Amino acid sequence: MSGIPPPVLPAPPKALRRQYFPAVAHVLDWLLPNSLLGRLSVVMIFGVLVTQLAGGLIWAAQLRTKSEAETRIAAQHLAHSASGAIRYFMSLPSNYRPIMIQQLREMGGTRFFVNANTALVPIQPITQNSLADIAVESAEEALKSDLPFLPEFHLAFAWPDNLPVSDDGLKIGDLPDSWVQHILLIKPNPAPVLVIQTQIESGKWLYLAALMPNPYFLDSSNPLSLDRVVLQGLSLAAILLLTILVVRWTTRPLAALSDAAEAFGKGETVPELPETGSREFVKTARAFSGMRERIKRYLEDRERLFVSISHDLRTPITRLKLRTELLDDDDMRTEFHDDLDELDMMVKGALQSVKDSDIHENRTEVRLDALVARMIRDASMAGHEVAFEPAGISVMAKPLALKRAIGNLFDNALFYGEKVEIVIRQSQGVDGDMVEIELRDHGPGVPEDAMGSLFQPYLRLEHGRNLNSGGMGLGLGIARNIVQAHGGELLLRNHPQGGLIATIILPAK
Repeated sequence: MSGIPPPVLPAPPKALRRQYFPAVAHVLDWLLPNSLLGRLSVVMIFGVLVTQLAGGLIWAAQLRTKSEAETRIAAQHLAHSASGAIRYFMSLPSNYRPIMIQQLREMGGTRFFVNANTALVPIQPITQNSLADIAVESAEEALKSDLPFLPEFHLAFAWPDNLPVSDDGLKIGDLPDSWVQHILLIKPNPAPVLVIQTQIESGKWLYLAALMPNPYFLDSSNPLSLDRVVLQGLSLAAILLLTILVVRWTTRPLAALSDAAEAFGKGETVPELPETGSREFVKTARAFSGMRERIKRYLEDRERLFVSISHDLRTPITRLKLRTELLDDDDMRTEFHDDLDELDMMVKGALQSVKDSDIHENRTEVRLDALVARMIRDASMAGHEVAFEPAGISVMAKPLALKRAIGNLFDNALFYGEKVEIVIRQSQGVDGDMVEIELRDHGPGVPEDAMGSLFQPYLRLEHGRNLNSGGMGLGLGIARNIVQAHGGELLLRNHPQGGLIATIILPAK
């Protein structure tokens, strides 16, 4: 027993949920639309369709059961009537039967079309219809029960078109209308006919044709009849329309909130959200308005704080510079001057970082070719080599802020690379059409382990300090803040053949 391995137990429910639900969520994210309106509409429409389908299947099953029961009862009643008619004609002398049949045709008063034949008439029955089979089976059982002395019965449901009534090939269409118009339904909407044939004497066959109590009983179990389909379609269309309207009415305030949050994140003027709608949205709108006011006060206080700090620090720095002039030791005086210059530069850099990232201007259409061309013209006059092909692309942006962001990246490329290549193109992103502005220098690039820290303020790599000793390490951070304020993204990566690639991704609209 010790050599038998222990049974493998199934994973516990929590583990299964951890493995299963992420896959389901991924599939749903792929299948469902991205918007809340689309997702709610799809889910509610799917729920309505499933409910309608389930209800339709249940209703169809009940309708089928009811139709089968009614068909059995109706067929039995019709068979009992046919039994009485067969007994009556069997009681008549054979030479009187044609006379009585002719009187019935002319005077009416019977539910059967009756004919006397010398042989069995071949009938083309209705096939692949369960109700017709049930009716034939029930009627045949009733006839055999009522007339057990007769050898056999031949029953079949047939359409009246080209239905033969005699062994010489005579058809219903060849008969006078008065003989069948009150017994059978031939036009305009033909109904199936039950034909009963039995041999009452040697060489004497009795032919009976009649309609079921419900002539169109074959359609009674069909859940896809035209009137029912139209009614179901109208009901479903009304439900779906109301569902979409309710979902749109529910999600419209959320769309307004999303637009307000996006505009506020980009520094644009945001109108007050209306405090109407559901209680949850009103609470969310009030919370958003309060958050927006707090952030505005925080930004204003931050700017005032940096301005005050800059002003307050410049005065003691200036006094210290004056006092260092009184020092007799030249080396010590030089060291004091260098430290104070560095401190002054840090104060100016901090103030510049705040001001450059918060440029107050309205968005307008910016032609990127013209903006980049002006920068290239100035760089070319200074002897730099820049490669650029106009693309004819424009974006909606704050002109001065976007120029500052691209200019910071352009200046870095000029400092650290011998040649700069600029490419502007359109691309397809998750949120729609995007515009990419790519700047590549031909410098030494950046170590991969330092790539994640390039946006930190005052951080400068060794080769950067050697090539540009006057920088403060704020350009990339300022550029990224400006790009993010436009709803975009700034990406940095090394080129396989050397140099750094900086890519600005902005929404096309």
